Amino acid sequence: MTKEATVSRTYAAYVLGLLTLVNLLNYLDRNVVYAVFEPIKRDLHLSDAQLGWLGSAYIVVLSLAALPLGVIGDLRSRRSVITWGVAVWSAATAAGGLVRRFWQLFSCRALVGFGEAGYGPASQAIIGQYYKGKRRAFAIGVYSVGMALGGVLGIWFGGVIAEGYGWRRAFIWMGVPGLLLAALASRLSEIDRKPPPPVADTLRQWWRHGMHGVTHYVMPLAICAGAGALLAGILAMFEGIPSQFDTAVFSVGVSAGVAWTVWRLVPLALRRTTEAGAVAAGALDDFQHAAALVLRTPTLIWIFLGGAMVTFAVNGLIAWAATFMQRVHGLSVARVGAEFGMWGLAGGVTGALFGGRLADRLQQHWRGGRVLASGTGFVLGAPVCAALVLVDDLRWFGPLVLATYFLYTWYNGPLAAVILDVVPAAVQASVLGAFVLFSHLAGDALAPPLIGYLSDQTGNLRTAMLLLPAVGLLGGLVILIALKTVSRDMERVAL
Repeated sequence: MTKEATVSRTYAAYVLGLLTLVNLLNYLDRNVVYAVFEPIKRDLHLSDAQLGWLGSAYIVVLSLAALPLGVIGDLRSRRSVITWGVAVWSAATAAGGLVRRFWQLFSCRALVGFGEAGYGPASQAIIGQYYKGKRRAFAIGVYSVGMALGGVLGIWFGGVIAEGYGWRRAFIWMGVPGLLLAALASRLSEIDRKPPPPVADTLRQWWRHGMHGVTHYVMPLAICAGAGALLAGILAMFEGIPSQFDTAVFSVGVSAGVAWTVWRLVPLALRRTTEAGAVAAGALDDFQHAAALVLRTPTLIWIFLGGAMVTFAVNGLIAWAATFMQRVHGLSVARVGAEFGMWGLAGGVTGALFGGRLADRLQQHWRGGRVLASGTGFVLGAPVCAALVLVDDLRWFGPLVLATYFLYTWYNGPLAAVILDVVPAAVQASVLGAFVLFSHLAGDALAPPLIGYLSDQTGNLRTAMLLLPAVGLLGGLVILIALKTVSRDMERVAL
């Protein structure tokens, strides 16, 4: 082996290790807020619905901004998208520890989502540059470990830090390391990339569009911000609705408008003759046509609808489990983090591995095997999740957390594989992207605030959380309806 090859492989391992570490921090910063819902509520005098919006702020912005930022990474520099993204979400996480009002913390969480939106596509694309063929699957697998560990450690570490030093320190201490990693990411080398066109060319092209271009592409921001302001004004007319909720509604409108505006600006930036522009434009066109393909494919309709329901159940549980343990069972923040981290990590990792293996085994004998594994996990998991919410004996709580997460993670790989089975290879990435967008906006983005709202109305978080196993069960049954259509749709793609 030559010295050049050795250095290349060593540097590739360094790139993979750094991006995996950043991915761990990505999910750690996402989930730390869930560990400290209860102390935030006491300190800022928030309702449960407002707490839920803190959990959904980043999901909505991330979902809407992911594709535009991914395309910008293809056009310009993935390294820059990663560097600025890490810096933005880390600074926003740390700033969350300095807030004094709800709308300030809500804005910080929305900025976390914006910073994280471009990281996944850009980082995986860079990993793909360094790892080819069979090594690529292994590399992406290593990278995904950061997601599993970070999601659990965010709640674990957040609880421990909050117990000893307060919830504000939890945000600050979680955010600072990302600024250091952003500096390291700024030195990454990209290979197989042509230099991007000068920024001045893009600015001149935008200028030539004149006022028509400005009004055409900025109009979404005006529409969404106006709608948010109107709805906030209407809510303000009703007594009993906190003023902070009005601010949250307006902030959602502005965030959606910004993301929509960026979305509209991307096609304008793509009107260039470069190879990168042509590739990115084709990807965007594929994504825009993905919705039509979904409506023409019965299996995808059931997978999209069921997928939104099951992500609602999963993310609602992640968002409120720690608060539930503190409020209902009287556990400390630190103990909640440890209990939830230990049992949740064990159940989630083993469930994802088992679900993937089970789906592959069933698929060898029957075309509906992956559909069966995905839906069955939630059908079996619903009564276990209900028992988790209703149990009073803490001795059963840990094993029930493990069992619930074990069953609720069967779908992780198999559901995506079903989508790949029933769509042409040319648009697989676009349809997967559409699924992620739909499941986020129609599923897990709704869960935290809705559970919080129901908790406020009933005065009982336990009663509100019983919605989660019910929706999870319904989602599993909807997914299983695809058993009737998946074979036919697979045959159509094979023709």
